[in-house]
Amino acid sequence: MTEIYRLHYAPDNASLIIRLALEELGVPYTCVLVDRAGAAHKSPAYLALNPNGLIPVLETPEGVMFETGAILLWLADRHCRLAPMVESVERGDFLKWLFFLSNTLHPALRMTFYPAQYVGDDPGADLALRGHMQGEIARHLDALESMAASGRAWFCGADPSLLDLYLAPLLRWMVLYPAPMGGAGWFSLSRWPHLRDMAIRLEQRRSVAVAIKAEGLNGAPFTAPEYADPPEGSAT
Repeated sequence: MTEIYRLHYAPDNASLIIRLALEELGVPYTCVLVDRAGAAHKSPAYLALNPNGLIPVLETPEGVMFETGAILLWLADRHCRLAPMVESVERGDFLKWLFFLSNTLHPALRMTFYPAQYVGDDPGADLALRGHMQGEIARHLDALESMAASGRAWFCGADPSLLDLYLAPLLRWMVLYPAPMGGAGWFSLSRWPHLRDMAIRLEQRRSVAVAIKAEGLNGAPFTAPEYADPPEGSAT
């Protein structure tokens, strides 16, 4: 494998999900730090790569990719790993849950962590949205727990899939945030034992060890996370 990917990342951002996938695939890539503290993700140079100004971006031999779910699916199809392939009878079932993470659960976290971006700076409206979305997130995790209990090989199985790699960082952030309004602590992974066991298994993977070192995570980044202490850049 000679192709090189360039991952535009910030520590402990959604780019962590893509780093895990690249490491699991064992493909060569380089990293480009995006200085969020300096709003580099809103700079003209970055917006030329991703007009939405969001992290991550993955530069590939076939062009620039953005949107976490799209990058993951493109990588899986390109390298024929981490997901059922197009010809598989399990493909459709897998895709609906991948897009559930990307289109439903992940945005629910964003609304919980950054309510002012959706309802403005009214503290009452912020708290109302945050409380509502925390309930929605619990309901979504109940659905994922039930699906994991059904024994599908491509979710919470012996080997990680894109779904595991996507979900584990989301579980991490649920423990740490929202902040600084004192909202952390609303979430406990023990409520969802199949998801917890998946996170434990994933923490033993080499891909996670690489991410821990690169992004300044603690030794149990999904089951007992602490705030990142990155060797470069900012985690926020």
